[in-house]
Amino acid sequence: MPQPEGAELDAIRAKRDELREQYVRPLEERGGSPTRGVHHIALICKDVEETIKFYQEFLGFPLVELVENRDYRGSSHFFFDLGSKNLLGFFDFPGHDHPAFMETIGAVQHLALSISPERFDEIKAKLDDGGIEYLGPDRGVEDSLYIRDPNGVGIEFYREELGEFEGTTLIK
Repeated sequence: MPQPEGAELDAIRAKRDELREQYVRPLEERGGSPTRGVHHIALICKDVEETIKFYQEFLGFPLVELVENRDYRGSSHFFFDLGSKNLLGFFDFPGHDHPAFMETIGAVQHLALSISPERFDEIKAKLDDGGIEYLGPDRGVEDSLYIRDPNGVGIEFYREELGEFEGTTLIK
C-alpha cells in the first residue's frame, strides 16, 4: 500500500502531535483503568486442529479449554494460556465461507506478546529451523519478530516488559 509523502506526511505527523498533546496524560496524573484487563481476545480460525497445533505444539501456549460455542451449533470455542492470566480464544464457524485475511478497518493488525530475551532467541531459532518466514529484528525494531498464524493473524514477539513501550513505562 502506498505510504504518505511530502505535505500529506507532514500534516499526518502534525495531527498526531496535536492528539498526543491533547489526550496523553502523564503517568502520575492518570487514574486507573475502569476494567481489570483483557479476559480474552476472541478470533476466528479456519481449522481448529491446525490452530491448536500451531499455538500449542509449535509456539508452546497450553490449550486450556475446548467447548462448543453457545451461540452457533457445531462451532468450537477454545482458549490458550498466554501467561499473566491472559487468554487467547478462537471460534470456528463450520459452513461459513470466510475470505482470506485482509488488513483493513476492524481487523486485528497484530497481537504483541511480551517475551523474555531468552524466549525471543528460542522463538527466532525455532522459526529459522522450521523455515517459517518472519519479519524482524530488522526495520529498525530490534526487539520484535512478526509472523502470521495459519489464519493470517499477525503475531509480534516483543522483547519488552508488560506495560512498557520502547523502554518507557506506560502503565504500572
